[in-house]
Amino acid sequence: MKYYFSLLYIAIVLLPAMLHAQENNPAPRLERKDAATQLLVDGKPFLVLGGELGNSTASTIEQMRPVWPRLQAMQLNTVLIPVYWELMEPKENVFDFTRVDDHIQQARQHDMKIIFLWFGSWKNSMSCYAPAWVKTDADRFERATDKDRKPVEILSAFGEENLAADKKAFAALMKHIRQIDEKERTVIMVQVENEIGMLGPAREITRKANAAFNRPVPAELMNYLVNNKALLLPGLRSRWAAQGYKTSGNWEAVFGKGPATDEIFQAWYYARFANAVAAAGKAEYDIPMYVNAALFREGQLPGNYPSAGPLPQVMEVWQCAAPAVDILSPDFYNPNTTYWCDLYTRKQQPLFIPEMRFEPSCGAKALYVFGHYNTLGFSPFSIENGAKEEAGALKSSYDIIRQLQPLIIAGNSIHRNEKGNREGILVDKVNTRQKLRLGGYDITFLHDGLLPWSPVAKDSVWEPGGGIIIRVGEDEFMVGGMGVFATFTSVDTTEVANILWIDEGEFVNGAWQRGRRLNGDQSHQGRHLRIPFGEWGLQRIKLYRTNVGTATF
Repeated sequence: MKYYFSLLYIAIVLLPAMLHAQENNPAPRLERKDAATQLLVDGKPFLVLGGELGNSTASTIEQMRPVWPRLQAMQLNTVLIPVYWELMEPKENVFDFTRVDDHIQQARQHDMKIIFLWFGSWKNSMSCYAPAWVKTDADRFERATDKDRKPVEILSAFGEENLAADKKAFAALMKHIRQIDEKERTVIMVQVENEIGMLGPAREITRKANAAFNRPVPAELMNYLVNNKALLLPGLRSRWAAQGYKTSGNWEAVFGKGPATDEIFQAWYYARFANAVAAAGKAEYDIPMYVNAALFREGQLPGNYPSAGPLPQVMEVWQCAAPAVDILSPDFYNPNTTYWCDLYTRKQQPLFIPEMRFEPSCGAKALYVFGHYNTLGFSPFSIENGAKEEAGALKSSYDIIRQLQPLIIAGNSIHRNEKGNREGILVDKVNTRQKLRLGGYDITFLHDGLLPWSPVAKDSVWEPGGGIIIRVGEDEFMVGGMGVFATFTSVDTTEVANILWIDEGEFVNGAWQRGRRLNGDQSHQGRHLRIPFGEWGLQRIKLYRTNVGTATF
């Protein structure tokens, strides 16, 4: 009788309460709104103002203790932290979550969120963080080989035991995170593996891999190609078109011979592996997951860079093969931010930048990507090791983004600035100016170095200047940034645009607090809006227009 009473009590009293608690405390998730994707934390849109730790810092709790206050001082709201498979499962089926628990506890104490990075089967192509019991048993845990067919420290994507061990460990991690964090929601996202990619040959050339290469292209991929033929991106479509759009055959029959086909093949099997790992984790705790890619230099051939990861030329292969992976993300170690971000936002894909070389330009680039794209987040690498200049620029940039966050989020339901409510700015000595149209005005942003009185005017190299502009009212804009100035003209050629006033200021508890009026030298007597190089700030500008016909002579 007691047993049935207990079941009845659970069904009538506890279960509805538990469900209500879950509804009021939803897990972090991605939500598509109109044409854009937003990261929701505690049910509200959240912008990741992040920083990724260097590879080794999080391996000891003691090493992390002095790091947390430094991260907090840089205005971070999220830290990206590795979880090392070899330390989490030092013996098979024996798990140690001590570091994970401490990281979560410390993040809560410092009012930050966490994105965990699963350093599992692959980290920068290699399997350097696999446990010793995996590394030392190559008969059980199969390896890829180099061009001479010698085993290398890269676990094979075709190894059943490799996948089973990775899935089990990752599922255990996600189960543990759910058990200790489902209520607090400190962990908001997880990265699956790290910069997957094949080095040496562009694909695996083991016996199992060769057999798969000679079999027909999987039906799932062929169906995807056929059903999306008109929408395919140029890279994959051109390979398929060159073979006459064949709807069956092995990989070379469908895509032709060469390293590009090798990369497509390997991408499919890397993506299937990552998908299985992600799905195992989501079965335990369903929060957003992404896979990151190491970008290559122009002119490099597959095999000379970490090939077959979620790179632009094989992005659609990944999307087809890995539906459990929510985001494909670029890691930046080259200067062409706009070029790569454009590639990763095709087909309205969400943009999340989990890793970028930590340098002074990160502050300007952060403002640009939050302004120009519907970016979920931004995160320089080795955040704890940045010099004073890098740390100061990022802190100032994040402070501006934090103040503007409600305005940015409000505009994130509009994909790529379709309604002209905001834009990001990024200028340097090569690309000195950027033109845009907002609210009936043509606005030209220029690098501060173009002004003869700028402190960097005579420098041979200019660090980028950057900013964000948001339309906040009729003829009124908010501008935040550093190292830029802007001029305004009316789209209507019968009118002349003029500056009514410019105020500097800040948002305090969400309310604008006006500072100095900048209608004199700071605006060159009303000729332009300027935020000098080396100075970070927010300015609010009000324009007005006069009719050309009202001039008297």
